[in-house]
Amino acid sequence: MPEQPGERPLGIFGGTFDPVHFGHLRLAEEAADSLDLAGIRWIPAGQPALREVPRVTAGQRLEMVRLATAGNPRFSVDAAEVEAARPSYSVPTLERLRQADACGRQRPLVLLLGADAFNGLPKWHRWQALFDLAHLAVAHRPGFAIDAGQLPTSLARCYHDRFCASPALLTESPAGRIVTFAMTQLAISATRIRALLASGGSARYLLPDTVLTYIRQHGLYPEY
Repeated sequence: MPEQPGERPLGIFGGTFDPVHFGHLRLAEEAADSLDLAGIRWIPAGQPALREVPRVTAGQRLEMVRLATAGNPRFSVDAAEVEAARPSYSVPTLERLRQADACGRQRPLVLLLGADAFNGLPKWHRWQALFDLAHLAVAHRPGFAIDAGQLPTSLARCYHDRFCASPALLTESPAGRIVTFAMTQLAISATRIRALLASGGSARYLLPDTVLTYIRQHGLYPEY
């Protein structure tokens, strides 16, 4: 929706989601609580730019995200990147969201990242332009805050200049800050789930039952 004065920040959660699992869901849920976000907009990538081509279609990954997030009023799903049929990059995605008929220029947007993704940020397309378009929120393990000394030099400088200790300050500007939040660690990965499914193993309790049923019904991930 277009911006309205005084709106709380909106979380933006992009990814391949191949498949979506409980680790993704917990990150989004805990980000919403920790950062007092108005909601989380999930954006499945149509053609991920920094990883191998997924084994399932973009439409199937989109449907799995819809199934996984159904019933949570704070979650919404944006299908535009899937429908665009082009490589997905975060900066153009955020530029689209900043249009007047989407979120507008003044709504605080918060791009959600895991610590590993944040560490690799300098490899991203036009990564420094992200801060003109959104705040960044980085999830980390409880008790293990982000160590700026372990970051690439250019990112460490950026982190030092933009770090904000109080999530409440995200409402004061539409973009430009970095915040962190601790999240429950779940040893779940999409890679492991795909391998389990390909070998005939059980992926139950690693992802929602609705997603697992969809995978079985459509014969997804037969080989890995």
